[in-house]
Amino acid sequence: MDTTTPQSGNDQAAFWNGRAGRAWVDEQQVLDAVLQPFEDLLVEALVATSAQRVLDVGCGTGSTTLAIARRLGTNGRCVGVDISEPMIAVARARAESEGAPASFVCADAQRHAFEPASFDMIVSRFGVMFFDDPVLAFANLRRAASKDARLHAIVWRGAAENPFMTTAERAAAPLLTLPPRQPGAPGQFAFADRGRVASILESSGWTGIDIQPIDVTCTLPEKELVGYFTRLGPVGSVLQDADERTRARVISTVRAAFDPFVQASEVRFSAACWSVSAAAA
Repeated sequence: MDTTTPQSGNDQAAFWNGRAGRAWVDEQQVLDAVLQPFEDLLVEALVATSAQRVLDVGCGTGSTTLAIARRLGTNGRCVGVDISEPMIAVARARAESEGAPASFVCADAQRHAFEPASFDMIVSRFGVMFFDDPVLAFANLRRAASKDARLHAIVWRGAAENPFMTTAERAAAPLLTLPPRQPGAPGQFAFADRGRVASILESSGWTGIDIQPIDVTCTLPEKELVGYFTRLGPVGSVLQDADERTRARVISTVRAAFDPFVQASEVRFSAACWSVSAAAA
């Protein structure tokens, strides 16, 4: 959920095939539960259409892809694409385990040669903010879309509207050297600017663009909180190389900073996002 990534396409591949990808695999069940409300929103968007061929961009370990495949049944087809080999491996194993009509491609969706006009719906749950050239990426996705296809994506709004997402790095900043977030650079908040998102979609050939703010309540078991911030995001990445004394100080300091979000055995926060839709026509 909380990620700061390098800026070039090659760096993205290295990042998501390295520690970041492995961390998401390790925390898969926790993250799927936290992000369940967004998966539900994308399934609802599918139900409102007649789409039968769906592409899930930045599918990660496959939770949304599998949910859509279950909904489509044997008459439909859902394909997940992600740049992370460790995450795609988990997604494939999950699909095989449950016999779901889903398939997965390990590739950079920005440049992958999808079959033209092969999908009548393209979805993404926090998977489209990491392209080094987003106009090129969305133009490539539009070529993969049929003439009546729709795009439905959920992306984060800004850091200021998502204090939970930056709590760990703000608390750890005096104790660790963390990579700065670059506004507009590939990463979690790359699509914070609504106007920029609209411009990217227009420039890549999408029409009927609709970008609406949504605020979604998410929950996390309190017992999983330390694992969350010590494995994921900029703090999790840097903390893996810290000495034991520093690690202990950071964990204590950061855990205390999350107290405002803790309610008994549960962590609750509001996720401020954009719900983005567009037409390929």
